[in-house]
Amino acid sequence: MAFRSLLFAPGNVPRRVEKAMTLAADAVILDLEDAVPISLKASARIAVAEALKQPRRMTCYVRVNSLSTGWTIDDLEAVVGPGLDGIIAPKVEDASDLGKIDWYLAHLERRHSLPPGTIDLIPLVENARGVESAFAIASAAPRVKRLVFGAVDYTADLGVELSADTPALVYARSRVVNASRAAGLEPPIDTAYLELGNPEGLVRDARTARQLGYQGKLVIHPDQIEPVNRVFTPSEEEIEFARKVVEAFARAEAVGHAAITLEGGKFIDYPVVHQARRLLQLAAQISPRPA
Repeated sequence: MAFRSLLFAPGNVPRRVEKAMTLAADAVILDLEDAVPISLKASARIAVAEALKQPRRMTCYVRVNSLSTGWTIDDLEAVVGPGLDGIIAPKVEDASDLGKIDWYLAHLERRHSLPPGTIDLIPLVENARGVESAFAIASAAPRVKRLVFGAVDYTADLGVELSADTPALVYARSRVVNASRAAGLEPPIDTAYLELGNPEGLVRDARTARQLGYQGKLVIHPDQIEPVNRVFTPSEEEIEFARKVVEAFARAEAVGHAAITLEGGKFIDYPVVHQARRLLQLAAQISPRPA
């Protein structure tokens, strides 16, 4: 499945959780970390566990608290079960962090009679150490299928201002993409865009993320879902051109040619064909969702 948009919902606000479950995001992240005050952590766990039992039509993750807080085990104990699709692990700095969470998820899968590896695990890379360890993190466990990059904590860690044009983000974003590919993972998920009143800026930032190699973005407000889904959905023109590439190359290959030129002078060889096939596969994975 393609993840174009992953919508955060604070785990301690049931009405927002309920609404998030009805929207057109590809996945919902019920948050037990930054969105929940310390005094409400325990009650939020209970609320999230109940929400996971309700009918829904999208994938549902829970962002637990980081290992450094001492609350991770309690979070996992509360939410892991048949209704959970995966865990978002924040502030992952090295493979050993992920190994501990992976081990405990395996323990809880056995307890709940779930097949091994049922619970997806997405590391959130959001500080300097995490970015430098991105490949090791991506390779840490079979249940890790994609990474997420978080720019808010990353820029705070570096002590630089966060904006879509922050130069430091280019390096970090690119390193996470490259590490994901090198480890054989899916393309990663990009950071959230914080300027809620700037839809044009959101679209520009999403387009940049797609050009860098991301498959989607975190979103923090329902109004961000449609534009983000649109940017990360191949257009009809892109799909049609990809089909032409695949079909024309198949004909050429059948008569012994491994390089051709399409109308307009576009040179086509194996790398271009592989990219076209990936785009068609992505388009096939994206099913129409009601608004």
